[in-house]
Amino acid sequence: MGSAVAMARLNRAQAQERNRARVLEAAREEFGVKGFRDAKVDGIAARAGLTRGAVYSNFPGKRALYFAVLADLAERAPAPPHPRPGHTVADALAAFARAWVTGLPLTEDATDDATEGLGRHLIAEISADDRLRRAFAQLTKLDALLLGLCLEWLRPGSGRLVRVAEVALTLLHGASRMADAAPGFADPFDVVAACAGLARTEPDDTWPPPHLPYVAPARPADRAWTPPDAEDALRGAPAGLGDDGVLAVLGLHRLDAVEEAVRAAPEDAAVTAVVVTGDPEQAPLARMTLARLRACLRPAVPAEAWPRPRIVYDETGALTAAAGVHAVSDATETAVRIRKGRIVAEADGRGAAHAAASA
Repeated sequence: MGSAVAMARLNRAQAQERNRARVLEAAREEFGVKGFRDAKVDGIAARAGLTRGAVYSNFPGKRALYFAVLADLAERAPAPPHPRPGHTVADALAAFARAWVTGLPLTEDATDDATEGLGRHLIAEISADDRLRRAFAQLTKLDALLLGLCLEWLRPGSGRLVRVAEVALTLLHGASRMADAAPGFADPFDVVAACAGLARTEPDDTWPPPHLPYVAPARPADRAWTPPDAEDALRGAPAGLGDDGVLAVLGLHRLDAVEEAVRAAPEDAAVTAVVVTGDPEQAPLARMTLARLRACLRPAVPAEAWPRPRIVYDETGALTAAAGVHAVSDATETAVRIRKGRIVAEADGRGAAHAAASA
């Protein structure tokens, strides 16, 4: 009897996963043909051969489904066949920019690829919602940190290069918006050259931020650390959560705390950011943003220069529970220090990632 119940549950889970995949595929087609504004949930349900209720049982609304489609496309983007990563800051920025502008609608000619313009309404939808704007700002800061850490590895002793990465991402996001609004306006080679030229700039880029001296120290702890298996979303590989280091559970409004952990932790300590949110609409937005960064880093930066932080999504809550966190929101910041399979220090609230990394 027990095995029959387990099989029934497995079959239900499999059926739900199949339905979710059908909805995503149908939504990709509907958004591709009609655009986000004119697409209808009823049309998506009809394309999927499901009821409207089945669509809503998998996604809370049309915008969440739109973000999920963009995330799925970004995560399934193929790796470049012959990457030529840069070994200098200028070369890496140029390669990153080339990967970014590839596939943008850079001419006025029509295309038969219905997926090319799918992201056209992304920024408008983010801009219309303060929650999404704040989350996207933090996600973009995380992108800049990860790219900046790569650049710092390529130029040892140069100091912090996160602001260079921020300017590069500003140029590239602007190029994306112009490609959508005025295809053919800008030459992509000029965009690439402008990003490469940022290697010659020397912005005033210092660390730490001013609030860190006022952060309370982490509390001592002593309990077993038995994390579940998890994947590093940045690398698409096992996260290795048993390693000594710091693990920070961060809501989407606290992602800038990743840098606080990186700068404070010893060089040989692992740094893991567990990204959480209480809003199912924002989770695919996070996946999409990081997946695009990963796709551009692959051909731009050699493997040994990839940034130290590991980025993990905890959709089931098992990992946050293992860290002692049982409720999350976009404002969550909790961190633990791990040593030899045990949690030896913990901290909560703003500055927790720095406190645990410094323990």
